[in-house]
Amino acid sequence: MTIRAVINGLAENERLNFVLTNRIPRRALTRFMGWFSKLEQPLIRDGSLALFKLFCTPDLAEAKKHKFRSLHDCFVRELREGARSIDRTASVLVSPCDGIIGASGSVRDDTLLQVKGSPYALDELVRAPELVAHYRHGTYVTLRLTAGMYHRFHAPYDGRAERVVHIPGDAWNVNPAALKRIDRLYCRNERAVLGLKLDCDERPVTLVAVAAVLVAGIRLRFLDLPGQRSHGRPTVVPASARFQKGDELGWFEHGSTILVLAPPGYRLCDKITDGGLIRMGQPLLLRPE
Repeated sequence: MTIRAVINGLAENERLNFVLTNRIPRRALTRFMGWFSKLEQPLIRDGSLALFKLFCTPDLAEAKKHKFRSLHDCFVRELREGARSIDRTASVLVSPCDGIIGASGSVRDDTLLQVKGSPYALDELVRAPELVAHYRHGTYVTLRLTAGMYHRFHAPYDGRAERVVHIPGDAWNVNPAALKRIDRLYCRNERAVLGLKLDCDERPVTLVAVAAVLVAGIRLRFLDLPGQRSHGRPTVVPASARFQKGDELGWFEHGSTILVLAPPGYRLCDKITDGGLIRMGQPLLLRPE
């Protein structure tokens, strides 16, 4: 088989993946999956878990428990004690989740990259002009969670959550095939914008949790997000929750994406490169001196 044939085959598989996971009734399928994944009937549960393990290869050896009531119970599994090491260095913000590192770098005025050559506006992502001012010329990094990964996300540093903005939206897949084809994809999907005031800085750091197809919801440990998702208006929810570095903030009910936004002066750690893997608790950003 020639190299050209291999490349053509990969491109065809990517196109097929895009069609199968996007040219469908995304919201209806997501609602169905949310219902189906919670069924505890033994035959459905065992069959679903077998397929999940076959196609998504989750690392269940690190899970807190090894018997699950349902497929959903496995999706949102907690980690056993000691499964992650949290970097306690005072100058380091850690990764809030396990993920594949996507586009990252400096916010150019108010523009970020979805993938190379595909920009989108920060204001359209967070729907809050005051945040755009905070992060102009700041730093961002995209962390994509695959279906088999650990789906909970955690605090990157000591501090408190002051507010959450819930933005209803679509449920496009967020895998590379979709990111190449759908402009401003993160700005189209449902998302929760978590404003975090860290103890080390008066300027906020923000986590943007982006939902995707088959994600039945974004859940937060410290408050309930609005259930109404049919309109496009953001809902601002005040919050008052203290946390320490590594504390759990919430979870996805399937794989998805978290964008981390930091003000000017923060920089990416040396080993942060596009396509690399990172685990929750590992160094992600260095704060200003």
